[in-house]
Amino acid sequence: MLFNSIDFALFLPIVFVLYWFVTNRNLKLQNFLLVVASYLFYGWWDWRFLSLILFSTIVDYSIGRKLGVENNHNKRKILLWASILVNLGFLGFFKYYNFFLDNFIAAFSFFGAEIKANSLNIILPVGISFYTFQTLSYTIDVYKRKLEPTKDLIAFTAFVSFFPQLVAGPIERATHLLPQFYKKRTFDYSKAADGMRQILWGLFKKIVIADNCAEFANQIFNNSADFNGSTLVLGALFFTFQIYGDFSGYSDIAIGTSRLFGFDLMRNFNFPYFSRDIAEFWRRWHISLSTWFRDYLYIPLGGSRGGTWMKIRNTFIIFIVSGFWHGANWTFIAWGTLNAIYFLPLLITKNNRNHLDTVALGKYLPSAKEAFSMLFTFGLTVFAWIFFRANSIKHAFSYISEIFSTSLFELPKFDDMRSASITTMLVLIFVLAEWFGRERQFALAFKESNSMKESILRKIVYLIIIYSIFVFGGTQQDFIYFQF
Repeated sequence: MLFNSIDFALFLPIVFVLYWFVTNRNLKLQNFLLVVASYLFYGWWDWRFLSLILFSTIVDYSIGRKLGVENNHNKRKILLWASILVNLGFLGFFKYYNFFLDNFIAAFSFFGAEIKANSLNIILPVGISFYTFQTLSYTIDVYKRKLEPTKDLIAFTAFVSFFPQLVAGPIERATHLLPQFYKKRTFDYSKAADGMRQILWGLFKKIVIADNCAEFANQIFNNSADFNGSTLVLGALFFTFQIYGDFSGYSDIAIGTSRLFGFDLMRNFNFPYFSRDIAEFWRRWHISLSTWFRDYLYIPLGGSRGGTWMKIRNTFIIFIVSGFWHGANWTFIAWGTLNAIYFLPLLITKNNRNHLDTVALGKYLPSAKEAFSMLFTFGLTVFAWIFFRANSIKHAFSYISEIFSTSLFELPKFDDMRSASITTMLVLIFVLAEWFGRERQFALAFKESNSMKESILRKIVYLIIIYSIFVFGGTQQDFIYFQF
């Protein structure tokens, strides 16, 4: 079920009414309703894969219970690795089986040995990368004794399958989200109103920005040989705003929807395109995944505690694994490697934590130095997105080589220049709105005020956004991160 669908527009208010007006007096009943709603939400796509979520839930719940009573170090390790192997085994099979098989065959063919093996027609379960990491966080934290294992199977099932963030995050930690299922929740109007604002902004990002940009990004990337260098640059820029509007839009809708039900999810994006260096970008982009890899991979590997070579090794590992997490294609590995190369000079010179504040805090405009730093970082990011979006490494290099040709100085050419111009204007307006809202949790997170004038202005802004969604909304597209 898509957030930007009629199905969800009907589903959400029904669940909301049942949650607050029918099951509100019984916490277990509320949690059970969330489980049923979440399984319906996921099963709407393909009910067969509900068995994977259920199996993962039972495995990690059972292992968590055993970890709670087992004190033998070796047995605890066996239990932990059982959880890791089961979860990553399913993830590896569905997501990477054909990739490894194809590359295994290609490697032997390179040395003159022919191997006959058939790839499988495997459907990738939506959200498997997200809920796999979420359940793993539970087992690992219980193993490290950071979290008491739960005895409430319904609460744990709701935690694993919670529908707002089930298929594309944020990837919640058990230490943060699971305890929220234990506590009685009361309706909070201000929290719900803030959630509705965040849902509205998320829908604008997805429907107006991402879906419009997708039409041109897809057209250009899928037919890149037919376009000149300047048009290819615009294609990369359209994809840059497509993936941000698409993914951060999903996160906004997920976080806002959770607030309607009395839950707080972690922030997943913090205006990343206003970053002044790549290190800051990665503190602001897909925060739930970046911090997951930091806590469960980077730090266990030694983090930044060792010598220079260990830091370099760990940095490359975390970026390459992060790239590979996104998909079974060498393009994602190249994207991760490129970001590691970007990050390296900051790490070696110990400048990777220079920008921990908001750019131009309390000011309307950045300084010349800040503006240059943002544009340079943005340029590096756009360049890296080419590898992320390309169909293959060869496609990425041919795309880039055409950009750096004489055709770069020709005028861009589109089949529909009018629509491209309108989309460009919408993106520019969006960037301005994000810039002036960068000190808030999200651009529409206005502070409550008793002023009649401010209240009217806010309502006008909401009406303009709703109008824009209906008038300028692009052709409906699936969320990009559903494929990851």
